[in-house]
Amino acid sequence: MNKNQQPKKEALYHKLLERQEEAKVIRKIVGIVALVLVLLIGGTALGGYFYVKSALKPVDPKDNKPVKVEIPIGSGVTSIGNILEESGIIKNSLVFKYFVKFNNESGFQAGAYDLTPSMTLNEIVTSLKSGKVMKDAEFTITVPEGYQLNQIADEIAKETPFKSKDIMEKLNNKEYLEQLSKKYPKLITKDLINNKKIKYPLEGYLYPATYPFYEKEPSLEEILDGMISQTNDVLAQFNASMMEKEMDSHKLLTFASLVEEEATKKADRGRIASVFYNRLEKEMPLQTDPTVLYALGKHKSRTVYDDLDVESPYNTYKVKGLPPGPIANAGITSIKAVLEPDHSEYLYFLASKDGTVHYSETLEEHNKKKAKYITNEKE
Repeated sequence: MNKNQQPKKEALYHKLLERQEEAKVIRKIVGIVALVLVLLIGGTALGGYFYVKSALKPVDPKDNKPVKVEIPIGSGVTSIGNILEESGIIKNSLVFKYFVKFNNESGFQAGAYDLTPSMTLNEIVTSLKSGKVMKDAEFTITVPEGYQLNQIADEIAKETPFKSKDIMEKLNNKEYLEQLSKKYPKLITKDLINNKKIKYPLEGYLYPATYPFYEKEPSLEEILDGMISQTNDVLAQFNASMMEKEMDSHKLLTFASLVEEEATKKADRGRIASVFYNRLEKEMPLQTDPTVLYALGKHKSRTVYDDLDVESPYNTYKVKGLPPGPIANAGITSIKAVLEPDHSEYLYFLASKDGTVHYSETLEEHNKKKAKYITNEKE
């Protein structure tokens, strides 16, 4: 090795040592940064866990002093949570909202409640659902399952100064519908309001339940909003199921209304829903009599052949698929039946006079049962 190469070799060696030292430093920095990030993320997650865990507990287990809490008519879960937090009954409204959602709770009732900071979330939810309030309601309005809009208007008119005609006008008022669309954009959609095939836009949207009212003369909007808000809250718990079935609120309420109207006390709604699904899959008309009666605007125990000729988008003997909208309101049992139908091969069903529903896979079998259970009964 000559003398000129020696210094170069030493210089390269020193540079190599320097790079190794730099690499060590960089690795240390990266390690420290990574450790800090892990600690931060872990700390945040751990902090969040303990925060939520704390928020699920009573505000003060030792404080049993009642607090007057007013839940207005039409209040949704979010607004109820805010009221409870502001009243010092719960720690966090957002945690309350997700507690309600994950437990599929619904059916909260308006009213003036006596609640305490020592109550658990389960106790609060139970109280709000059972309607255990400080004072008795001035009056109640009961909306039965399977009722149509004009029937509900009659029930409201019985308990209030409002006339059925005025109530129906309100329910079909374009300006009022637009207000509802802003308040419940996923439920009362623009397509619903503007669909000219739909007889009444809010048909099927007033949930069947008993509604207590604590004012002597609430406004008509307050009365109706409570019923629509209840529908919104009930359907919210089925969002995942609706997405799975590629079904929006309107389609679900429409389908459920057919099941509701066809079902008897002895009927298995899940099986009735399966018949409709099977017919839709085979592109067969649903041929359900209640849609014909809805098109005619009549209430009859039986349809006759002349009825089946009515020209209407609701006539499922002439138009394939679901009708353009609900033909009545539907209860929770019918809604669940549509989302969780039975698995069957049935394509036909009929109800005998005693309410028993008989199912068939073929038209021949159906006609035999029709002769046995329907024709013989008439004779």
